Amino acid sequence: MTEDVSTSNEIPQPESFAFDAESEAAIGTIVARYPAGKQASAVIPLLYVVQRQMKRQTGSAWVPLKGMDAVAERLGMPPIRVYEVATFYFMFNTKPIGRFHLQVCGTTPCWLRGSDDVARACRDAAHVAGYGQTSADGMFTLSEVECLGGCVNAPILQVDDDYYEDLDYEGTVRLIEALRRGERPKPGSMIGRQTSAPAGGPLTLLDVPGE
Repeated sequence: MTEDVSTSNEIPQPESFAFDAESEAAIGTIVARYPAGKQASAVIPLLYVVQRQMKRQTGSAWVPLKGMDAVAERLGMPPIRVYEVATFYFMFNTKPIGRFHLQVCGTTPCWLRGSDDVARACRDAAHVAGYGQTSADGMFTLSEVECLGGCVNAPILQVDDDYYEDLDYEGTVRLIEALRRGERPKPGSMIGRQTSAPAGGPLTLLDVPGE
């Protein structure tokens, strides 16, 4: 789950990167959370700032080398320290991805509940060959991720920052087709489950004695 930053030399990189006004506002809030002399602790949230700005500006959420350099300069860190963080954590994309990032949880609870069908639906509906690949039209990138922490509503598909839960093959296909049409379905359970209650609705505390 790590990537040698040197491989990024083969990836077309922007010649420069500068934080825009929205990013500058976010940085001011983030850095203020840390005591003087500890600003380097903000490296992870600032890498997110870069990734989100690239999404706004290019449609692809990723962190280019110039963005890492901008984080290093802002936090007074050696660039290599920022490269180490960006390539260690799987949630940072160090190369361009599709407009929609389809992240399939394949760990045990999701697998037992049908994550293989979710992955197959992603390949079929998004026209993606497999994990780590992007569709020919540039709309979808497919990744396998570790536990997303929504096990009780498995299987889970994370699309960018949104969780879609209780999916099956057909539900995943409908979701991807909606995204392709420019629609953004409401995140959460795709079968109408109330938070993490049993399918079909709560089964306890329905009758209160004395009422």
